[in-house]
Amino acid sequence: MDDDFFLVRFWGVRGSIAVSGPEFVRYGGNTNCIEMRCGKHTLLFDAGSGLRPAGRAFQAADVTDFDLLFTHCHYDHIIGLPAFAPIFDPSVKLTVWSGHLAGRMTTRQMIDEFIRPPWFPVKMDVCKAKLDCRDFVSGDVLRPREGVVVRTASLTHPGGCIGYRVEWGGRVVAVITDTEHEPNKLDQSVLGLIEDADLVIYDCTYTEKEMERRRGNGHSTWQQGVKLCEAAGARGLALFHHDPTRTDEQLDAMEKLAKDRFAGAFAARDGQTLQFPVSLHKKR
Repeated sequence: MDDDFFLVRFWGVRGSIAVSGPEFVRYGGNTNCIEMRCGKHTLLFDAGSGLRPAGRAFQAADVTDFDLLFTHCHYDHIIGLPAFAPIFDPSVKLTVWSGHLAGRMTTRQMIDEFIRPPWFPVKMDVCKAKLDCRDFVSGDVLRPREGVVVRTASLTHPGGCIGYRVEWGGRVVAVITDTEHEPNKLDQSVLGLIEDADLVIYDCTYTEKEMERRRGNGHSTWQQGVKLCEAAGARGLALFHHDPTRTDEQLDAMEKLAKDRFAGAFAARDGQTLQFPVSLHKKR
């Protein structure tokens, strides 16, 4: 039964730009896109190039009513939206959420500005799905579907970014991508989102050595992810938003180092699926 599991599927795990080639086969080359299934409810986080294969899978499985939540709208997190087949299907109902541009641009404006000439051949009016665009402010608690609670907070990234904590069936999965940590300091907002989480999907673009020359880019490290998870009592750490130059062999080595420090760590891969048994009577 679907109701017995909280499912997480990675459709895209790269950051900055999609990549291809023999050195990127095992971990994949698509940019950010994460699916979460909370029983019969489906949530997507970000619309990177991984959204395209997600769309094909949704059509094959007849998934026609779901939510898409943006962390932010840099290209690697939105580039897959025009190629997402379900938005052209009139039988699809899609609720789109964003909060990183609160007070500056609505979710609908964000999409309209992206899917239009000269950036795209046609405007959003060719998309026949029923789109419900919703705005929120960082710190809001969202309840997109019955029994699903999504807590939000601001991350440290140029232009703004939102971190998410999804609670359902007594399980917690957090999406913390595109955030930069301060040296020797744990971000209190992040700690709040990942407290006692079953899985933390964390921005591990760089190593601590690389951070010495990458300050200001808005990204973090696997070492910081481990520190945060240990402090918050989290059980799993998915290394995510892989640097586009990081080869399979390099990610293997990074994963081993992270596992040696934190047993629940692993480097996320395109197509990887995790399932967490749930108790629908347990509350957090």
